[in-house]
Amino acid sequence: MLQVTKPTPSHFGIYVWDVDKMVHFYTSVFGMVVNDRGVGKTFKAPLVFLSSTPDQHHQLVIAGGRPPEATFSTVMQLSFAVPSIQTLRDLRDKAMALGATKVMPMNHGNALSVYFADPEGNTVETYIDMPFYISQPHGDPLDLSQDDATILRETEAICRSDPSFMPIDQWQAQFAQKIQITSP
Repeated sequence: MLQVTKPTPSHFGIYVWDVDKMVHFYTSVFGMVVNDRGVGKTFKAPLVFLSSTPDQHHQLVIAGGRPPEATFSTVMQLSFAVPSIQTLRDLRDKAMALGATKVMPMNHGNALSVYFADPEGNTVETYIDMPFYISQPHGDPLDLSQDDATILRETEAICRSDPSFMPIDQWQAQFAQKIQITSP
């Protein structure tokens, strides 16, 4: 069971045209597992619940019923944290093999990301956090053909040259104080 002390984002759902195709995409690319599926009693659509962790019943819900006239997705992005730079490369390649388009690797300074459009045009982000803070939005091209050490060295140099730079633990401490100040 997920332990939270205040409202915390935990899962998301998307409407799709082709439920089976999209379930195949997310289970194949991200290794998510189908926990439940059926037709909703309130939402009269086929629903498939997927997760990649035993402490959350679902992290993603694939829902049928996306209107045929919906020419673009209103989902800004679905984001997946990954454990390594190599995982960014591997998932990019898997996603492309399964129909992902608009692949865009980006260096945000505080994270390395690969964005792509899933087979129905929803923007997906895979990312790994970096131990740095710089103010956002920030985005430089990310060359994943470079070795990990080069990418990390260049990211640190980019961050240290930014006037807002600080180590992530310093930023986290400042943010924790903001939360305490604004909490009821």
